[in-house]
Amino acid sequence: MNKIWLIIQREFLNRVQKKSFLIATILVPLIFPAIIGGLIFIMIKESESAKADTVQVLDESKMFTFKSNKRFTFVPLDLSLDQAKKVYNETEDFALLYIPQIDINKPEGIAIYTKENPSIEKVGDLESSIENQIHDLKLKEYNIDEATLKSLRPKVNLKQFNLSDTGEEKSSSAGILYGLGFGLGILIYMFVLIYGIQIMQGVIDEKTSKVVEVIVSSVKPFQLMLGKIIGIASVGLVQFTIWIMLITVLSSGTLAYFGLKMPQKQVMEQVTKQMEKDPEMKEVVEQQNSKVVELLGNWSELPLLKITLVFVFYFLGGYLLYGALFAAVGSAVDSQQEAQQFQFPVTIPLLIGYMGLFMFILRDPHGSVSFWLSIIPFTSPVAMVGRIAFGVPDWQLALSIFSLIGGFLLTTWIAGRIYRVGILMTGTKVSYKVLAKWFMMKG
Repeated sequence: MNKIWLIIQREFLNRVQKKSFLIATILVPLIFPAIIGGLIFIMIKESESAKADTVQVLDESKMFTFKSNKRFTFVPLDLSLDQAKKVYNETEDFALLYIPQIDINKPEGIAIYTKENPSIEKVGDLESSIENQIHDLKLKEYNIDEATLKSLRPKVNLKQFNLSDTGEEKSSSAGILYGLGFGLGILIYMFVLIYGIQIMQGVIDEKTSKVVEVIVSSVKPFQLMLGKIIGIASVGLVQFTIWIMLITVLSSGTLAYFGLKMPQKQVMEQVTKQMEKDPEMKEVVEQQNSKVVELLGNWSELPLLKITLVFVFYFLGGYLLYGALFAAVGSAVDSQQEAQQFQFPVTIPLLIGYMGLFMFILRDPHGSVSFWLSIIPFTSPVAMVGRIAFGVPDWQLALSIFSLIGGFLLTTWIAGRIYRVGILMTGTKVSYKVLAKWFMMKG
């Protein structure tokens, strides 16, 4: 055990003391706030200097009225379509909007002519403007007041509660649970894959540099493999913790800085004035505020400590399970290129868990497929953290935990048998048949 601890220390200190570790640990958290700050700055400057796009409008139906705004300046034309196209081609205007004689119940033939392919956002804005006017025309045709129409189509917001066996009620939100499962699942997938590949690369480097021959003379190959896996895992946890802390602090500071620069107070004053004039606006704002309060309440109801502990366990468990397999691959080959043929089969179960997160778990977290994905040790790291926020029975969680521990022990044993032979083999052409032979060899 003492030898394993020395290897863990060696792996940890070798990586932490490198300039590349310090640069990556500091620069990565700086990159995110810098990107956020840069994009916000560009967005503000662009919105300040942006000119409205000119849209020429040929309305043969004479039913539409377009008012210029910050996005578009509308210029009406009273020409034939062919003449309008010629006039448009002689200008630098953004688009020519053509509206023929139409039936408002079946509006067809409306077209937009542009010299360049427009963005979906600009086309969507024009479509929305036309749809709103057709909506108003239909209301007039059927003599329906808009206020009456709104009252006929009330919005329903289902309040969600979880009811326990004892009758205790807890508020819930499917949106929050979906977002939490989505984020945690992707984090597990990314970090298990990234640090697993680091283990493989570290083993390949030491094997080709012959350093491993000196180390193996004093420790068993299995001890070397286990120490390397745990050592790199500790580096990953330290780096991950630093990133979360720095990104949170710096991103909040960046947003706060630009928040002071953006005219938020003016917007709030305008909203307040609008609320005084328009009672409906006041009702909308109050509804939005109540939704925010409801979301915060739902967030506070989540078992955050349990979710955090489960995430840490599956992060470590998944890393250790796949780390052993990546170490075995690294010990069997002499270069990164040779490793690719063995690396892909190792990552397939992890990829299945990742795809299952979207196809099954987030859609139906309590379904049979979701259950099995969270029990099988090769997919459970991604699947279980995606399910945990939705509420997983304790017996399923316990079964998954013991299954992952068993899977780690099994993969470590298999990888160890390959590692003890492969780590000392150089220049050997490796195939799956050779790996099986190494596994069957008696030590």
